[in-house]
Amino acid sequence: MHLLKGITAACTLMAAVFSASAAESPDALLATCQSCHGDATRASLPGVPSLGAQPLDFLTIQLYMFREKMRAVEPMTTLLKGMKDDELKRLAASIAKLPAPAPNAEPADAARVERARALVVQHRCNFCHNKDYSGQQNVPRLAGQREDYLLKALRDYKSNARRGYDAIMDDVLYPLNDDNFQDLAHFLSRDRKSTRLNSSHGYISYAV
Repeated sequence: MHLLKGITAACTLMAAVFSASAAESPDALLATCQSCHGDATRASLPGVPSLGAQPLDFLTIQLYMFREKMRAVEPMTTLLKGMKDDELKRLAASIAKLPAPAPNAEPADAARVERARALVVQHRCNFCHNKDYSGQQNVPRLAGQREDYLLKALRDYKSNARRGYDAIMDDVLYPLNDDNFQDLAHFLSRDRKSTRLNSSHGYISYAV
């Protein structure tokens, strides 16, 4: 707990420094983002999502929600305070070009994976999030995301601490319990079924 508080405080301080100038270039702001969210060679900090290969529309909407405090999460609200719409779009475009995160390298538990796959089919997670969980439009990429972050996101949607764009997530998660969430996070963080994406975008493919 103390570690997470320290990480949050450090990232918030860094965000405050960079938010002093709303005219920062996308590259400069991207470097700030990567200090917490990681990059192609370094994983994101505990509890902080990887951003690589997220859909552009999803990123743009999330940045807007942070700026407007519709998602009041530090240090994001501090970093984006006063940023103009076109600057948000430029930043989202820069982030969207980042390579996809590498899947969790820890061995997968076969029983948990089997349970998670059954949940995915039953609740059609692979419809909205794509068959390879790469996301689309305003729906986020799940493949290779941090396990701890996936688990927190599912719990937050379930408790309404985090709200979706519509009632779909509420309907999907209503019958699920925390054991289901742990299985899904375990599976998705280790999934290697990501489709081979256009290398010109800087994305990385991982074999099945």
